[in-house]
Parts: sequence; structure tokens; C-alpha cells
Amino acid sequence: MSRKTRIRIIGRDAFWCNAVVVEWDHQYPERKLVADASSCYLIEFDWLDDLKLVAQECFSSIVVAPSDPSRRSWLRRFMPFGSDNKS
Repeated sequence: MSRKTRIRIIGRDAFWCNAVVVEWDHQYPERKLVADASSCYLIEFDWLDDLKLVAQECFSSIVVAPSDPSRRSWLRRFMPFGSDNKS
């Protein structure tokens, strides 16, 4: 049974984030990144190390996204962060 993980690509700009996806498709055509609505991707957990290497080649990095993004939104109501909750 495969284990899916949500990741986010962090790059210098949109060009480099897209470069990671293009390079991944070129190096691993059988491994498809599944785009998520929140600009994240679903991947097999086993691909994480390979994807981090590809991202590094494209001046980017991979971070594991929260498994439940709605929980983060819910917590932001109670905990002030930066400019989001300034009065």
C-alpha cells in the first residue's frame, strides 16, 4: 500500500517552481505529481528524497505540507500571526 504525502515546492520565483515540475517529468516520467488545489502536490512518500534532489538542482526546495490544511486555517483564528490578524 502506498503512502501519499502533500508537498509544496518553494523556489526563487514561479519560473523555478515550474522548472522543478518540468525536470521531474523529464527524469521520472512514470512518477506523476498530482496537483492539489492549494498549490501543493500529492506524491508517494518514497519519492520525497528524489524530488528534493531535483528541486535542489532547480534552486528550489521541497517542504512537506500539512496533511489537513483546514486545521491550519482553523488555528489561525485563535493565534495571531504576522499581519494576518492585526487590528
